[in-house]
Amino acid sequence: MSLKDKVILVTGGTSGIGEACSRHFAELGARVVIASNQEARGREMESELRGQGRDVRFVFTDVADEASVRAMVERAVALHGRIDGVHCNAGVWAKGRVTEFDDAVWNKVMNVNVKSVFWTARHVVPVMERQGKGVIVITTSVAAFIGFPAHALYCASKAALEALVRCLAVDHAGVVRVAGICPGTIDTPMLAATCEGWDKPIAELYADVARRIPVRRLGQPVDIAQAAAFLLSDQASYVNGTSLVLDGGTMALPPW
Repeated sequence: MSLKDKVILVTGGTSGIGEACSRHFAELGARVVIASNQEARGREMESELRGQGRDVRFVFTDVADEASVRAMVERAVALHGRIDGVHCNAGVWAKGRVTEFDDAVWNKVMNVNVKSVFWTARHVVPVMERQGKGVIVITTSVAAFIGFPAHALYCASKAALEALVRCLAVDHAGVVRVAGICPGTIDTPMLAATCEGWDKPIAELYADVARRIPVRRLGQPVDIAQAAAFLLSDQASYVNGTSLVLDGGTMALPPW
């Protein structure tokens, strides 16, 4: 499997899953454009990886703003002349039930998790159509299929992405291939944030969860990066309009 010389744009590319993907794609020879609103971290990663001989560029992007998303796509094209693949990975989480959310929280989560993907596709699909081909990979979640307590808005946003994977694949058939990558419990800063307020130390919580997962461990960001690289590669050319679940077997568990 190779991503050599492919131009890959990664949103949310400076933390957790996104950082692991940015690094792994670069190691496989891709020309990686890292997009994130964490400017200091993005510049640091760009310097580090370019110092290792990787073809990496950082582009400051606020995915909750369409003008910024459009500029991100334009910058990637200006740098490399094309975009072979996009990994729409930026995401946020908010704790609560529907009765506890106001419009501001709704707008924040939906803008980052859903609208950003819609906007990215809106601006990158014409680029891929001019090229004659391209791949979009979207990070969804098992939260699209499971009713996690106090995750109502996050679950709804990820379910929307599962539908968008299918619709984009159908609407742009023959030119743009679209696949979802659907993580389960992954050891990231976002997972740590969901543990705040519990009466157990985070290490104990993680150990309890790991014992329940059939593979007996939490997922690591590199697990997602390796699968995302496959989906972006030519070896996955027949994977389209569907999502690859990476949950260690969690959804196979019985409800008792």
